[in-house]
Amino acid sequence: MNLFLLLSAIVILACVLCNRLSSKLGVPTLLAFILLGMFFGCDGVVKIPFENYTLAQNICSVALIFIMFYGGFGTNWAQARPVAVKATVLSSLGTLGTAGLVGLFCWKVLGLEMLLGFLLGAVIASTDAASVFSILRSKRLDLKEGTASLLEVESGSNDPFSYMLTVILLSLMSGSISVPAFVYQVFAQLVYGGALGVLIALAARKFLQCFRFSTDGFDAVFLVAVALLSYVLPTLLGGNGYLSVYLTGILLGNSPLRNKQGLVSFFDGVTGLMQMVLFFLLGLLSFPSQLPSIAPTALAVALFLTFVARPVVVFLLMAPFRSSPGQILLVAWSGMRGAASIVFSILVITDPAEVSLDLYHIVFFIVLFSILLQGSLIPVVAKKLKMTDSSANVMKTFTDYTDEIPVQFLRSTLTPGHPWVGKALRELTLPPDSLVVLLLRQGEKLVPNGSTVLAGGDVLILSGQDGGRIPGVHLYEKTLSHGTDWSGRPLAALDTGPRLVILIRRGEEVIIPRGDTVLQSGDVLVINDPEDITPDRLSPA
Repeated sequence: MNLFLLLSAIVILACVLCNRLSSKLGVPTLLAFILLGMFFGCDGVVKIPFENYTLAQNICSVALIFIMFYGGFGTNWAQARPVAVKATVLSSLGTLGTAGLVGLFCWKVLGLEMLLGFLLGAVIASTDAASVFSILRSKRLDLKEGTASLLEVESGSNDPFSYMLTVILLSLMSGSISVPAFVYQVFAQLVYGGALGVLIALAARKFLQCFRFSTDGFDAVFLVAVALLSYVLPTLLGGNGYLSVYLTGILLGNSPLRNKQGLVSFFDGVTGLMQMVLFFLLGLLSFPSQLPSIAPTALAVALFLTFVARPVVVFLLMAPFRSSPGQILLVAWSGMRGAASIVFSILVITDPAEVSLDLYHIVFFIVLFSILLQGSLIPVVAKKLKMTDSSANVMKTFTDYTDEIPVQFLRSTLTPGHPWVGKALRELTLPPDSLVVLLLRQGEKLVPNGSTVLAGGDVLILSGQDGGRIPGVHLYEKTLSHGTDWSGRPLAALDTGPRLVILIRRGEEVIIPRGDTVLQSGDVLVINDPEDITPDRLSPA
């Protein structure tokens, strides 16, 4: 057990190191994770024996759940809405068209069995969300014409269609499906998956809005359960779990949730870990010594997919939308294959249907080809096509963009005798670089302007720049125990030296202290010590 934990820690640290190195070298991070897995695998240097495809499928399926959930959760729908129809057409009809063309190529040109050829096409038909998100974020690729949102939505939503095609073709190959059953399976995949994803998201949103957890972080734990539930329930009914997970993520990610910043940080970290585990495990499961034997077939499919099937399908589907040639070419080139395709190939191996082809290593080869060639050159191609836009910001396509903006908010209540009462906002001298963004008056929310006259009892919400880590600001907490010599004394009577009590938590109440504020036993004092020296006690004056 200790050896396993030690090895796990070493692998994760190595993945983190590869993440740093790959970003500096310009190599896609996910490729580094795969190569690291190959290094540790049976054919690698470390030679860890691992051939359990069933275990790998289960682990990878869980990883894909979180990757797809966060893919939806991080989608900024306000940015995606203008390209949503185009992206949906690409993710649905584009996936079907790509699978069809690749299947025909494998059948008619490479001489594979018809169903086997179309199965290979279905497995590699979808573009990879994790790969696309990684490239867009790490390279800060600012693109014209909403192309970043288009790629994000397409890559996040086409895995369910690829999965559906794979499942249906496996059923056809096993001979266990009739025409009515085929029609019902398509219906169940789309309707149950879509409907349950929406219903689970709406129920989870209502719960989070009405219920407040007593412990910080439990909202993130709750959403972990929601993500798992949104996959399992449709799957039990024959629906598409991946479609459900993605829709649940989109609806929750674009809802006004408490602690949104904390949730984004949590799922960003979880998804990063899932990507490490998934790509490392896929590399670990591979046998590089088998790649040369399947290289001719895999290379032929990779070249046809990259330079024929994907461009033809993208052109036919995007031309009616009057998309520019630059956007069509960039979207065609950005169709990266990734983890989902390899996971679906593992699904084929563990399925009872007989497949007379080393599908795993063929797909593995195609994914390596795609990440290395397309992933490395996407920034170059975007610049050559003049599709980069210095006035755009790719981070706006993600709902965690607000976390990139250094803004904080301050709440201030005006007492009836406050000097600002009776004055218009334009007459006030506010702190530099601050703005009144909201006014709460007797339960009503008002958006103020310069002529707004303030009244006693008004609550002002001011925005200002977040200073980040500021030298001289060192905060710590101190709880006043019963019988201390400053309990029952006002702050002005205490000698705090250079230290300043900036906040008092008294039960459920939060108090901004003044000199005449009387301290009580049980108060939790938040203190700033510019010298970062935490005293054992406060001295009375």
